[in-house]
Amino acid sequence: MGGVSVDGRVILWAKAIAKWLERGLALAILVGVIAFAFSSAIALSSMDWRDTATFYEMIYRVLILVIGVELIRTLVTHDLGAVLELLAFVIARKLLKPDLTALDILLSVSAFVVLLIARRFFLRLPSNEANEGGGGEPERSR
Repeated sequence: MGGVSVDGRVILWAKAIAKWLERGLALAILVGVIAFAFSSAIALSSMDWRDTATFYEMIYRVLILVIGVELIRTLVTHDLGAVLELLAFVIARKLLKPDLTALDILLSVSAFVVLLIARRFFLRLPSNEANEGGGGEPERSR
C-alpha cells in the first residue's frame, strides 16, 4: 500500500487537530485580550490619576494583557523561551498583589531565579537576539 501505516496516519491526524485547536484557542484568547484592552482603557480613563492605586491598577492590567499575548505566542510557537517569558510575567503580576506574605515573596523570587537559570542553561540565544534583548552574550557551544 503506502509508506505510512494506520498508526502513523492517526498520529498525523491527531497532531493536525491539536494544532488547529490550539490556533482556535489562541484566536479566542486574542479576542479576549482585545476586549479587555478596550474595557481597561475605558476604566482607567475614568480613574483618579492622582492616586497611586490607579498606577498600580494600570500596571496590573498591562501585565494581564502581556500574559494573554504571551499565552497566544506559546500556543502558536511551542517555544521554550515563550513559556519561560509567560511564567516570568505571571510571577511579576503575582508580586504586585498588596497582600503578599514574606513566604509568597520568597517563593516568587526563587521561582524567578529558577526561570533565569533555565533561560541561561536551556536556551541558546542567537547573537542578534542577545544584543537586542539585553540577554548578554549567547552561550557558546562547548
